[in-house]
Amino acid sequence: MPKKLLLALAAGTLALTLALAGCGNQESSSSNSSDNAASDQPASDTVVVYSTHPEKMLTALADEFTAETGINVEFVNLKGELADRVRSEKANPQADIMYGGDISIYLQLAEDGCFAQTTPTWANELPSDYKGANGDWYATIKTPVMMFYNTTELDAASAPKDWSDLTDSAYQGKIVARDYISSSMRAAVCNLIYFNEQEGGESAAMNYLKGLDANIKNYYNSGSMMFKAIGNGEAAIGISTMNDIIDNRDNNGMPLQYINAESGEVIVCDCVAAINNAPHADAAAKFLEFVGSKDTEAMLANEFNRMPALDSALTDSPDWMKADIKTLPANWSVIAENQTQWLDDWQNTIYSDDKTVASK
Repeated sequence: MPKKLLLALAAGTLALTLALAGCGNQESSSSNSSDNAASDQPASDTVVVYSTHPEKMLTALADEFTAETGINVEFVNLKGELADRVRSEKANPQADIMYGGDISIYLQLAEDGCFAQTTPTWANELPSDYKGANGDWYATIKTPVMMFYNTTELDAASAPKDWSDLTDSAYQGKIVARDYISSSMRAAVCNLIYFNEQEGGESAAMNYLKGLDANIKNYYNSGSMMFKAIGNGEAAIGISTMNDIIDNRDNNGMPLQYINAESGEVIVCDCVAAINNAPHADAAAKFLEFVGSKDTEAMLANEFNRMPALDSALTDSPDWMKADIKTLPANWSVIAENQTQWLDDWQNTIYSDDKTVASK
C-alpha cells in the first residue's frame, strides 16, 4: 500500500488543526477502538506520525516499517509546531505518534496527559532519565550539541575550550549559530541557562547569554547557510549538532573541528511517544516498538548519522559515535518547568533580531 508523506508548513497550522478537528468529530468517540480509521482505511493498516525529522529520514523509516508490518505510514512534518499541535488536539487526537522533540517537551506534554503508556521490549535498556517514569515517552536518538571551528581560521590553541569562553571579547563577531526556531539551539540555550544558574544564579545565566549574543555575528534559520558561512571563513566558530559537524567535514570537505567542551556537551535526546486516545492505537504500538529498536537505531546511525539512545545499537554504528562524550550537567525536569520563561527572556530581551539571516 503506498505511503503518503505529508509536509505541514508552520504557517497555517492553526487553520489546519481546526479543519482536522472538524473532520475528527465525525469519527467514533472511542478513538482507541480498533474499528476506528484514518480516511477509509482499517486502523491496523495506517499509522499517523507527527514529526520534526527530515523528509528523507522519515521516508526511509516508512519504507522499512511498511515492509516489516504492512502498515501504511502518514507523516506530518511540523518542525517547531509539533508540541503545540499535539497539545491542541488532546481532546480529539488526529495522530498516533509524536516523533521528535527533546526531553523537556515530552515531560511537559506527559504532564498534560497527552501520551499513552506503552511497554516496548527495548524499554529496559534505557536509563531512567531517558524515558518517562510512567512509560509514556522514550528517547531514541542522542544528539550532542557542540562548539566547532574552521581550522583555516583558528588553531586548537586559539579556539575556545569551554562554553564560558564564547563570551570572551576575543571572539566578538566570530561566532555563528542557529536562530531561535532551531530545536537544537533552544535546547542548548536552556541547558546553558540551567548550568550557569547552578554556578552563579539567575543573573549569571542571563549575563552569559548577553555576552554570547554580543559575540554572535549572525543567527541562521538554515543549518546549511550557517555551515556555508563557516566554510567560507565568514566566521570562525559555530554551534551545531555533532552529526552535522561531522557530515559537513567528511562529506562536504569543510575544514571543521568539533570541540570537547571542558564542562561537557549539551546532549539533546529526541524522543517518541504514542499519543493518548490515538485513532490507531494498535498501529501506534507497533511503530513505537519498531522506531526505538536496536536495528532501527543502528540503521539511522549508519544512514543518517543519528546517534542511538540504546547502547546495544552502538555496536553496529559508526566509530565516531562510540567516543566518550562528557555531558553538560542538566536536570531536564527543572528545564521543562522553566523553559517557557527562559526562552521568552532569551528571545525577547537578549536575542538580536537584526542579526538573523533568513534563507531566500
